[in-house]
Amino acid sequence: MKGGVIAVIAILAVFQLAVQHGHAVTCGEVDVSLMPCINYLIGHDSSPSPACCAGVKSVKGMASTTADKRTCCGCVKAAANRYTDLKDEAAQSLPTKCAVQLDIPISRTVDCTKIN
Repeated sequence: MKGGVIAVIAILAVFQLAVQHGHAVTCGEVDVSLMPCINYLIGHDSSPSPACCAGVKSVKGMASTTADKRTCCGCVKAAANRYTDLKDEAAQSLPTKCAVQLDIPISRTVDCTKIN
């Protein structure tokens, strides 16, 4: 009986890992992560907040595969285009200011199909 319970738990653990590994990034997740950055990106704050930088790190964590990076890129690009008062310089400097090596440019004009 005890061996059967352990086998079931092991199968469930493997299934859970497989489900999490196959999780596709959504723009909703990216938007929520970067929402704390808006005041910095539109020039209301002189530097990104800790919550903003945590969001940038979160996006980096979401973008583990090429497909995820391209999805995140498209989401970031779409979000940047929604804010007409977004400061391009602030957007481009955001990863550096947060000390995050982000493989996704924050730009209105980036070609996300070229992200690897």
